[in-house]
Amino acid sequence: MARYRKKLIAYTITCVILMTALLGCSMENTQEDRLKDIDFTVVGEEQQPEALRDIIAEKSAEPFQISYTLGVEMYIAIGYGEQPSGGYSISVNEFYETEDSVVIDTTLIGPGKAENVTNTPTKPYIVVKTENIADKMIEFK
Repeated sequence: MARYRKKLIAYTITCVILMTALLGCSMENTQEDRLKDIDFTVVGEEQQPEALRDIIAEKSAEPFQISYTLGVEMYIAIGYGEQPSGGYSISVNEFYETEDSVVIDTTLIGPGKAENVTNTPTKPYIVVKTENIADKMIEFK
């Protein structure tokens, strides 16, 4: 019986060590990737380059994700396609840089129940402007 307990204790300790190592590795990778948050400005239609406005008008009926670079500035536009009414907004949850990419995470927020909205379909989108971060892929979440 003592021999069985020793094996059980050794097995339990081995399992705990392996689980800790696996959990530690997966947690480390998610935090290690983020280098810094990126400063940005949400720009209205009037502040967008004309060529970008044209692209958005062409694509806005369907969901889209595009980037547009103009000199030292980069614009990232994210649209959610046609929605059944007005009252939608878009929030930027995260916008940060990793070693290889720029990550932007947005959410479409629907109108509140008490909100007075039009029943006319809309095409909500957001455009953010930031510095041109050369040679980095944009990852949309």
